[in-house]
Amino acid sequence: MDLTTILGLIIGLALVAVVMIIDGGSPVELFAAPQAILLTMGGAIVATVISMPMKNVMAIPKWFLITVMGHKIDPRQAIELLAKMADKARREGLLALEGESKAIADPFLKKGVMLVVDGVDPAQVRSILEIDIHHMQERHEQGGIGFFTAAGGYGPTMGIIGTVMGLVTVLQELDKPGELGQKIAVAFLATLWGILSANLIWLPLAGKLRSKSDEEVAYRHMLMEGILSLQAGENPRIVREKLSAFLSPKERPVEAAAAGGAQKAKAQA
Repeated sequence: MDLTTILGLIIGLALVAVVMIIDGGSPVELFAAPQAILLTMGGAIVATVISMPMKNVMAIPKWFLITVMGHKIDPRQAIELLAKMADKARREGLLALEGESKAIADPFLKKGVMLVVDGVDPAQVRSILEIDIHHMQERHEQGGIGFFTAAGGYGPTMGIIGTVMGLVTVLQELDKPGELGQKIAVAFLATLWGILSANLIWLPLAGKLRSKSDEEVAYRHMLMEGILSLQAGENPRIVREKLSAFLSPKERPVEAAAAGGAQKAKAQA
């Protein structure tokens, strides 16, 4: 589970509550007008749903779940798998990878290995895999990222609509000056919730999905380079070194990290 999403939301709301207390108010005042929350949160979702196709609307619960779920990507395991396949390909030939490809769980890696086994031209393999990556990015942008980004844009606007609606009611009751202050404050709660929901919920969730998408894109680029290295018949050690460059120094496999440290020491000497 990705705790940063949940912790971020909790800490963000806690900061708002603390600031209200410091200003002499009470966090309870945020919920003094449930209609403001309903209009801004519900209105933002409804407006976004109107702008999306039905297949995307059905995926909304999945997008919320992805923001709080941990990532299943394991680059180091993929690097070791590609290095082992590179070793087998050098000893037995590319056709020997056909059996191993059937056991690969990742569809992208499996497709790439099968293209190599089928003898597809390296330039064509790269083109096919790059198209796959490009369209994956587009699906992500048009899906969850687009949904939360759009909701973040509609939220403040719905808040302004709620405030205007509240002020209309206030102006109809100018003969009750004793109640004007409270009703104006309630009216402006809609604007507060609109801005708060956009900048504390919708846009951060869009950012989280974009971060996960970028990580998956980088992972697939790493797999693509590994697949092309298999086809080129590169040494397993070279394959491991090349793919480890996609990771931070702390994430790199032990052998790659040790080799990198040795090269650095040699350069300093």
